[in-house]
Amino acid sequence: MHRAMVVVVAASLASTVVGAADWHAASRLNVVSARHAAPTPLDVGALLDAAQGAPRSICALAAHAINNGGWGRWSDAPATPLAPVAVEYDRDEGTRRFSAADEDRLLGGLAAGDACVRELSVRLLGGERGDRVASALITRLASSDASLRQIAAFGLGLVQAQAAVDQLVGALHDATTAVRANAAWALGRIENGRALKPLVQLFSDGDTTVRESAVAAVGRLDSTSASAALMRILQQDASPAVRRDAAWALGNLEAHDAATVLASTLGHDSDPRVREMSAWALGNMESKSGTSALTTALARDDDDKVREVAAWALGQTEDRSAIDALGRAAASDRSVRVRGTAAWAIGQIDDDGGTAPTGLLHVLKDPDDDARLKAAWALGQLGDSAALPAIRDALNVEKNNDVRRALIRALVKSGGRSERALTDLLTSGDASVREAAVRGLAGHDAFGPWPWPEPRPRPFP
Repeated sequence: MHRAMVVVVAASLASTVVGAADWHAASRLNVVSARHAAPTPLDVGALLDAAQGAPRSICALAAHAINNGGWGRWSDAPATPLAPVAVEYDRDEGTRRFSAADEDRLLGGLAAGDACVRELSVRLLGGERGDRVASALITRLASSDASLRQIAAFGLGLVQAQAAVDQLVGALHDATTAVRANAAWALGRIENGRALKPLVQLFSDGDTTVRESAVAAVGRLDSTSASAALMRILQQDASPAVRRDAAWALGNLEAHDAATVLASTLGHDSDPRVREMSAWALGNMESKSGTSALTTALARDDDDKVREVAAWALGQTEDRSAIDALGRAAASDRSVRVRGTAAWAIGQIDDDGGTAPTGLLHVLKDPDDDARLKAAWALGQLGDSAALPAIRDALNVEKNNDVRRALIRALVKSGGRSERALTDLLTSGDASVREAAVRGLAGHDAFGPWPWPEPRPRPFP
């Protein structure tokens, strides 16, 4: 009954209860057998058919799943078709949404024959922080039914039950791979240091998904004592997915002793996903020792995402020796995302008083609006008076108002506050451009940090 709607509700609950990065891990672990399956296209016809006559509370939750990048709780307009429906969706810490009877019903749903009922039940319970739910899930973790142990481990991770650490550590030895994987994932969410050694021992598990879960969990435990073990996984594990998670863990923990290994992996690993994550890790730890490997990857790697993250990472390291390599990438890389990110990185590195490389000026003519915006922002950071002719020329032909605002900022910060171009822009049809021109005429310091088009090509496991 209304199965398609229930699936959408489950997605809504997952995105709210767990959060974007953790939901990725949760969904990955919850259905181990479907791990590498291609995504199923949304059947719009079936969805709309299921919506006919569905309870309004279910429709409201499904609407929440389709937030269109808005403010959440589907309240991005004063009046919507479902506006009168009062569906409390508060997940604030300490708030109890369900009565004891409702909790019992949801706990019973964990053993239902229908997968959608089980999914919905565990995700609803996942928002409850009371001891009663945690205790009930711990009891089910000891069940003789492997599927119930699997979902109990999942639920304990969602509720982040500190009281379940010892039981979850015991579940790391479960005969069922899905239970071990979910237990490892749950321990990563709980972030209790007692789980570190048992999780590291799981690095040798024969199942790829279990190893991934253990590696990612260790990356969340805020301890670099396992960095040597993570480096071994990065260098030796047969699974690219596990190696990728190891690179993420090292970067997330900012394990600086791993910089050399990460740099080597960036240059030699056969899988682009592993190389991408190694570049991210070097950037996240802001390690200048990785500059050489990052600039080589930026120039030579055949994968666009690897080059983009390498450019971002170089901006994070703020190593001025990378400026020339970034300038070349900004001018000539085949990927517009790489060109834009390289331009941003130049502004990130050479903040205030640097010389604009020729490649950065070239991006002012890029066909992509976002790339030009990042180049204009970077020129504003540099404040290079020698770039004024190029900024003037770009401003004379630029049609995108956001880019024009960025160019005005670059003009002012490069010493062109008295330019006639600013006065001419006071008659622009776009109010934001007129405002930017007024700020420019008012003085160099009248500008805030806008625009700040920081790219975020940051992968997560």
